[in-house]
Amino acid sequence: MTETGTTPNLRELNKRRTREAISHAATRLFIDQGFERTTIAEVAAAAGVAKMTVTNHFPRKEDLFFDLHEELVDRLARAVAERAPGESALAGLRRACLAGLDRHDPRLGFSGPDFARTVAESPALTARLRELQDQGEAALAEALAEAVHERPVGFESRVAAALLAAVDRAVFAEVFRRTLADEGHAAAAAAVRPSAVRAFDRLESALGGFAVREV
Repeated sequence: MTETGTTPNLRELNKRRTREAISHAATRLFIDQGFERTTIAEVAAAAGVAKMTVTNHFPRKEDLFFDLHEELVDRLARAVAERAPGESALAGLRRACLAGLDRHDPRLGFSGPDFARTVAESPALTARLRELQDQGEAALAEALAEAVHERPVGFESRVAAALLAAVDRAVFAEVFRRTLADEGHAAAAAAVRPSAVRAFDRLESALGGFAVREV
């Protein structure tokens, strides 16, 4: 099923399978050889497709590695959009973050040590990750502005987005650091969760009543 609830046709399934095969082949090569040393031609050969097929699916080389880039950008805004009636944006984001920690969500930094090391050793991937986080903060500001009927996006929504996104970035950074140290997902989640709770608690007085969804 797709996000719209419809059954994908054969063409869509083949397109998805091709995209996944390209991404998996690229990830293996990037981990084995390093991101900068791996060419698009090598990725195409490993995936058994033409070079143009790779670039059609992934216009940016970095997104061969961050194949969840759209979900990374949309995640915070979606948590706000899906908050429950009577729930503030802060509460919705807290719930989503803690649930992500509990299920070891890759979008919160959970991966394998080799994956994390490939990012850490690549200036291009590190820069792309920061860019995706910046885009996620901008999308969050848009969602908050919509929630409080603030058009265009104003100062208050941007400040709220910056504060809330800062917690998310800190959680990601700590999970990522512990992943690099090969601590294991369960141990990393257990160590980071109390800090995330305290960070959200500290924002409660400032943002606990902001963007509360109508009952």
